[in-house]
Parts: sequence; structure tokens; C-alpha cells
Amino acid sequence: MSASILIVDDEEAIRTSLRSILEDEGYQVAVASSGQDALKIYGTDPPDLMILDIWMPEMDGLETLRRVKEFVPTTQVMMMSGHGSIETAVKAIKLGAYDYIEKPLSLENVTLRVKHALTQYRLEQENRALRTKVQQKFELVGQSPAMQRMRQLIETAGPTNSRVLIGGENGTGKELVARAIHLHSPRAEHPFVAVNCAAIPETLIESELFGHEKGSFTGATAMKRGQFEQADGGTLFLDEIGDMSLNTQAKVLRALQEQQFTRVGGTKLMKVDVRVLAASNKDLEKEIGRGHFREDLFYRLNVVPIVVPPLRERREDIPALVQHFMKLHVQEQGLRMKEVSPEAMGVLQHYEWPGNIRELRNLIERLMIMVPGPVIDEAQAAMALQGRTAGPANAGTPSTIPLLAKSYDSLRDARNAFEKEYIGRKLRDHHWNISRTAEDLKIERSHLHRKIKLLDVEMRPEG
Repeated sequence: MSASILIVDDEEAIRTSLRSILEDEGYQVAVASSGQDALKIYGTDPPDLMILDIWMPEMDGLETLRRVKEFVPTTQVMMMSGHGSIETAVKAIKLGAYDYIEKPLSLENVTLRVKHALTQYRLEQENRALRTKVQQKFELVGQSPAMQRMRQLIETAGPTNSRVLIGGENGTGKELVARAIHLHSPRAEHPFVAVNCAAIPETLIESELFGHEKGSFTGATAMKRGQFEQADGGTLFLDEIGDMSLNTQAKVLRALQEQQFTRVGGTKLMKVDVRVLAASNKDLEKEIGRGHFREDLFYRLNVVPIVVPPLRERREDIPALVQHFMKLHVQEQGLRMKEVSPEAMGVLQHYEWPGNIRELRNLIERLMIMVPGPVIDEAQAAMALQGRTAGPANAGTPSTIPLLAKSYDSLRDARNAFEKEYIGRKLRDHHWNISRTAEDLKIERSHLHRKIKLLDVEMRPEG
């Protein structure tokens, strides 16, 4: 679809000639003779680009630009004038105009500048769409009291330049919290650089963080900028900082104190402006007592402590998380959206989730791939959790998840074992009443009888 352009000028000759030129180039062109008419068009069908004359009666171009930008901040505008000045051009740019051209208009100049303006507009649109997609991917989902408290901490700490130490079990989403803090900060338009300290060998982590000069060690065939440099102006997230060696901790502490460092093998001091966020699944105060973590670095990092709650402490968020992950898998992998039955959701909410959010996301992906129909039922959810350690949602409440920890020779054997246990439990729930059990299982009574016989389900006399 061709780009749309709105020409706003009180001179009919200008409107007609510009319209003819741009339509010949394949654009969809509309015209308006005043700022008021332009605002009406923006209220119904905003164009991709507006070419706006500055000198018009009643409402001039600068006032029109100001009002349009209030209404549609992302609009792309080119100003034009027959008696312009540098001062006017500067004012237009400050108000948000993309470009400024002078009359009389040159055919070649107009078409080239319009092409550039529309290319920039498309790039900005793509960038906004990409940023929205990234934000959705790293969105903090849930309205439980624990999540609301954490959001308040993020909103409080985000706008400051304070360092934040994020604690929590593996898989709880500590990096999501770090990204949320970054997005709530004045650094949001600058880089967010994440470093997993546990995943980098000790021999390479200093080079990874601070960079190195060419020839500084075997394999250093070129100069490399480190993560501190790459995060300049933005945020550096040091994940699993508790796995960092004492030697590297000392160098990180110095970089935090002085906001400068030298590359490995170099002598030049590199100055940076970086906000450091750190995370660990370890109790760092205990690590200090064991001599594994520097106390001075801990206090440098732990200005604002945030602990991410495990999933078992926010079970009411599981339905929203399930929907969120399903939508992500649909977008990322083209999988078909499925419905989760209330009984299946109950199974998920009763599970202990030792792997937290990461485990839930992986489970949802597996269910979306493996379940053939449009609905994930209780049996399928329980089967997917087979072999994991389930526990009560609350003290004294038995888990509803059958535990099939045994290894099976085939999927058929595993399915038969599960069905036997599942049907037996449903029979007990209905006091061995075949009709009510069949109704609950949504199968024919005769089909249930065949299943009981085939699977050798233990029966008790009805009544």
C-alpha cells in the first residue's frame, strides 16, 4: 500500500501542483487549505506525512504543527515557507518537524525530501513496533499482592540512579525486573546490557566486562570493547554476580567507585556513565561469611534490595502467566492458541514449580506442541507434569497431581498408567458410581467399563 500524504497550504496553486507531482510518484495525496481542516483530517485518518505551509491566516503552520503533535506525537511533518528564516526553521524543528523546505519548490528536491521523510517515518514505526514487541516479551505479568509490592519498588527505584540488588530463586524472572527498572529510568533510550557471570569462564570474564587490546593475550586478534563500554549511558545488568571470583569482584568494585577502568592489556583509562544492576540466587550475606563474596562490593550493590517472589507464592498469577506465554509462543513460533480447562488450570496452580516462571513457560510450550486438540484438559496438564515433585497449595490440602515418577518403556505404557490412576481417583471421588464418573470424564458409560477392564482398574461394589 502506498504512503499517504497531506498537503496543507492556503494557496490553491501550491496544493494543486504538489498534489500532481506526488500522485505521479505513486503516493495517496489529500489536501487542506487551513490548519483547522488539517486537524479535522488528523482526527479521522492521520496521514503518513504532512507537508505544511508556515504562513497561513487564522492558524499558522507552527501552531498547526504544535496541535497536531499534541494529538499524534509520532506524526511526520515537513514545513515549507516562501519567506522563511533560520529562526523560524529552528523553531519548527524544536516543535517536532522532521524537515524544512523553502519556496519556490523544486520538483526534484520535493520528491527526494519526501522520500527521505517517509523512509525515516517507516524506520521509526518499525522501531516502535520492535520496542513494543520486546517490552511484551519481557513484561512483568500478574496482579498478586507480591507482584504489586514489587512493581511499587521498581517504580520507586527506576527513576533514580541508585544501584539495585535483585534476589530470588532460579527462574523467577530477575532479568525481567532489571529490564523493568531500566525502562522506568531516564536511561531507557540507551543500551541495556545483560551479562551472565556464571556462564563466562573465569579466564574470560575480565575481558568480557572491560574489553581487551589487540595482542593482550593468546587469541586476542583484535581490540574488543567490553560490556561496561557497550552499556555507556545505559544500564549494565550483572546476573548471578555471586558466581564471580574475588579477583574479578575487586575490579568491578573499583570500576563502580571510579566509573573508569582499563581494558585488559591496555593503559588508557576508559570513562563511562553506567548504572549497574546486579542479581543473584545465592544469599550473598552468607557468601560473605564464607569468604566467597566481598562485603564492600555487597554494600555498593545493595543500595535498593528487591527480592523476586517464587511462583508458588503468587499462584493467583498463574492463569495470566499461562495466557501470556501462550500468546508469546503463538507470535514467536506460529503455534495455535489453545484453551486451558478450569480443571487443568487447577492442576497448574497446585503444582510447586521448583523451576518457577522458566519452568512454566517451557511447560506451556510443550503442551501447545503436544496437545492435538484446541483444549488442554486436566489429564494432559497432569501428564505433562509427570515425574515432578508436586506439593500442596496450602498446608493440609492434598495435591491433585498424580505422581508417576516411574520410568516407562513407551508413551503408551505411561499413558495407560496415568489413565488407570486418573480413572481410579475419579471413581473414588464419585464413590464408585459408574454413571457419574462417566459423566464427569465426558465419555460413554460403556466406554468407561471397557477402560476399567482393559486397564485393570481396582473396583469396589457400588453403594
